[in-house]
Amino acid sequence: MPAAEEITLADSGLAARCWGDPAGPPLLALHGWLDNAGSFDALAPLLARQWYVVALDLRGHGRSAHLPPGAWYHYVDAFDDLAAAFACFGWKRAALLGHSLGATLASLYAGLYPERVSRLLLVEGLGPLSGVPEDALQRLRGGLDQRAAFASRRPLRVFDSPEQAVQARMKAGGLSAAAASAIVSRGIEAVEGGWTWSSDPRLTLASPIRFTEPEVLAMLAGIRAPTRLVLAEPATPYLPAEVMERRAAQVRGIRVARLAGHHHLHLEQAGDVAAALGGA
Repeated sequence: MPAAEEITLADSGLAARCWGDPAGPPLLALHGWLDNAGSFDALAPLLARQWYVVALDLRGHGRSAHLPPGAWYHYVDAFDDLAAAFACFGWKRAALLGHSLGATLASLYAGLYPERVSRLLLVEGLGPLSGVPEDALQRLRGGLDQRAAFASRRPLRVFDSPEQAVQARMKAGGLSAAAASAIVSRGIEAVEGGWTWSSDPRLTLASPIRFTEPEVLAMLAGIRAPTRLVLAEPATPYLPAEVMERRAAQVRGIRVARLAGHHHLHLEQAGDVAAALGGA
C-alpha cells in the first residue's frame, strides 16, 4: 500500500495527507465534523490503487489553520477549502469522497458544480441536516446566544498523554483503539501540562441556520456524477433510513450499499467500504 505524504496547500493554511501517484486521476477526500484527514488512513491506501487521494484537514480541524478571532464556522464556508485544493493542484475535475460532514460538502458541491466532479463517493451522508420552518427562529436565537457566550466557555480538557486522548475518543465515538488513534494522532497538540484537541472550539457551536428538507432535495437533484453511497446498518439516528432513501431517489443512477457497523465504517471496515465504493 502506498505511504501517505504530508503536505501544506500553498497560501491556504490547509494541511493534507496524500496517497498514490500524483499523475493519477485525482480524488479529494473530506472528513467528518471534528475528525481530520487521519480518518482516511485505512481507506485511502486502498483507493490509491485507482486514484491520487488528497485528504484535507478542513479549516479549523487537524493541522489546518483556525479562522481569525471574531469569525465563525458554517459548513458552506468550507467550499472555500475545496476551491483552494482545486486551485493548488490545477484540477479542472476531480472525484470527491466524503464522510459525514464531508459527505454533505461533497454532495452539495457536486450539485453546485457538476462539471467539476467526475465521481461522487459518499460514506454516511448525502446532503446536510435539515430543519423545519417552525424551528427557524429558535434555532437562530440559540446559535446567536451560543456565540455571545463563547468567551466564557470552559477551557479545553488537557490530557496527560496522547493515549488518554485516544481513550476519550474511543468512549465518545464508540471507536476501536486503532480507529481513534488515526484521528487523534493529528487531532491533538502539546500544551502546558499535557495535550489538548487541536480543532477550533468554535466548531462545536450550533449552526444558526439550516436548509429545509425540500431545499435539500432540490439541491441534490443537481448531481450528475456517478454516485455511490455507503450507509451503516442499523441506521445512524440522525440519518434515518426513510430520509436517506428519499434523498437518494433525487440522485440519478445512485448506487446505495448498507454495511453492518456504525458511523465510522470507513475506518473500521475499510476493505468492505472500498469494495462498495468501487475502489478495491
